[in-house]
Amino acid sequence: MANPVWQRMLSGRRLDLLDPSPIDVEIEDIAHGLSRLARWNGQTSGDIPFSVAQHSVLVLQILQTHFPDVRTDGKLYALLHDSAEYVMGDLIAPLKKATGMDYHQVETQILQAIFLRFSLKPVMAPAIGKKIKFCDLLSARLEAVQLAGFTPEEAEKIWGRGSEKCQHWQIKPLPAETAKRQFMAMFAELISDFSSS
Repeated sequence: MANPVWQRMLSGRRLDLLDPSPIDVEIEDIAHGLSRLARWNGQTSGDIPFSVAQHSVLVLQILQTHFPDVRTDGKLYALLHDSAEYVMGDLIAPLKKATGMDYHQVETQILQAIFLRFSLKPVMAPAIGKKIKFCDLLSARLEAVQLAGFTPEEAEKIWGRGSEKCQHWQIKPLPAETAKRQFMAMFAELISDFSSS
């Protein structure tokens, strides 16, 4: 029998990366990891990196702005859409494509365990998946222009046109602990609504 490939979390949990169990998923571990993980491989302006935790909250905020009627489970999916990165890191899209399907298979299994841990279906419905992808691309475009040195013209070629509803939003990277608290606060509000619905 092969040795398990696992990571120990600060909570004491050990998550098997190749056979993840929802029992070993803790939201505090996710928030902690994502708040210390830099988007764009850290290639952003300013003294503070823009974290995956803050990006996740931004995607949720864009979803709530563009699709105000989305149910609470859809909002939870949006907040958690990149949560597998708390153990896998944030590979930039071109590198994800270059690594092939093994990477995506591991990422999908971890994401499904996370969704199950919080009573979501392991695979989100295509309709909400499309909405979250739309918001993720809008977030990437905002980040690219405001933080990662892209011109608006470059960003439009890669991520499409911006959005009138959020084109004037200003992104200010938050320190890790602040981003973690923000992520946890959003999660607590959503999971409370979801549990009572």
